[in-house]
Amino acid sequence: MTEAGEPARRIDVSPARLPRWLDGFDSRHPGVTRSRADDRVTLTSVDGASAVVWVPFPPLTGELVEHCTRSRRLGIVLVRRGGYAVGVLEGSALTATKVGSRHVQGKTKAGGWSQQRFARRRDNQARIAWQAAADATHEVLAARASSLDGLVTGGDRSAVTAVLADPRLHRLAALPRGRWLPVPDPRRRVLEKAAMDARNIDIDVVDPHSSH
Repeated sequence: MTEAGEPARRIDVSPARLPRWLDGFDSRHPGVTRSRADDRVTLTSVDGASAVVWVPFPPLTGELVEHCTRSRRLGIVLVRRGGYAVGVLEGSALTATKVGSRHVQGKTKAGGWSQQRFARRRDNQARIAWQAAADATHEVLAARASSLDGLVTGGDRSAVTAVLADPRLHRLAALPRGRWLPVPDPRRRVLEKAAMDARNIDIDVVDPHSSH
């Protein structure tokens, strides 16, 4: 939903395609005006169409296209209960990567004391998995934090939050954030796909004349 309450469809656009997409929106809709904030640029047309371009690595500095297409050295941190993947993205190349997994039991239908014991065991396994992810993130990214321009995260939000809460990673956690990546259990191929998607721009589009 947009701020106005209209249903929106989300698309993602690569930095290279962004200028053409913006020109296309302007040509399809009359009287487009733009307003900007640190984390978004909102396009509004007199025909009721609108689009919210979510600014990667806010705050927005300078012109939108220039900001979105700027060359950046990025850290990537993907975490779910069952694994993690960490890497540095330089241009289109992944460097200094580390991928790992830990066993975390699934949910159980058992009740009573067995369920409580199972839940404690599962929580302990998750903490161990997140600690392993924090260790890997520290190993790969902590020393490079000062040279990184931004951080892209994905997977499970609570897991990523737990990992970045590690005191060793406070400089990394303070970096400007890119788009959130809803990835499956991190593996090498997932990290490679994340690297391809990391710089894309999320746009929420509302077109009252189209069904979604």
